[in-house]
Amino acid sequence: MLHPSYSDLMKVVNSEVEPGEAPVVNSRYSIVMATSKRARQIIAGEEPLINTRNVSKPLSVAVEELNQGKIKILSDEE
Repeated sequence: MLHPSYSDLMKVVNSEVEPGEAPVVNSRYSIVMATSKRARQIIAGEEPLINTRNVSKPLSVAVEELNQGKIKILSDEE
């Protein structure tokens, strides 16, 4: 099981959306695509944006970066 959950990650990503605006992320697919893209960047040699002492796998690092708000998922307009 993924910790944090998909719904928790969606809340973090959509936390800066003003009331009445469309959410940046509205599906699990968007979370999966964003974290997998970031994991591939880490594998390719980009530095993690968090302390990786307790986290070793690139996907886990990407999920934790998203959960901590270190990376953002941009909407289509951005």
